[in-house]
Amino acid sequence: MTVEKPKSVDAYFASLEPEHRAPLQKLRDTIAAAAPRADEGITYGMPGFLVHGRGLVGYMAFDRHYSLFPMSPAVVDAHRDELGDLVTGKGTISFAYGSRLPVTLVKKVVRTRLAEIAAKGGSH
Repeated sequence: MTVEKPKSVDAYFASLEPEHRAPLQKLRDTIAAAAPRADEGITYGMPGFLVHGRGLVGYMAFDRHYSLFPMSPAVVDAHRDELGDLVTGKGTISFAYGSRLPVTLVKKVVRTRLAEIAAKGGSH
């Protein structure tokens, strides 16, 4: 895996191993469906989505898993019971490549993060 900051989301996807690209694309599509007005871009050095220029969520492929970063421990905590073992760090939700992506749960996490940003005045 490269640790170099990607120039764009498309460049990041082009750099992925083919077996990592499809699962990460499904995650990308799921986030986009939950946050249709968010902009894609690079946030905190990883591909993700932004609202009014502020990081909404990020995501990234790793050798053995891929992860969603809601950029808010409070959002992870709000769904901790449902997420269970998928929570692999304070603000990290990880998925195994061979497992089905919990689409409904990912959308809930993204919508909770959107609500958090709106409550903080990030939706001018």
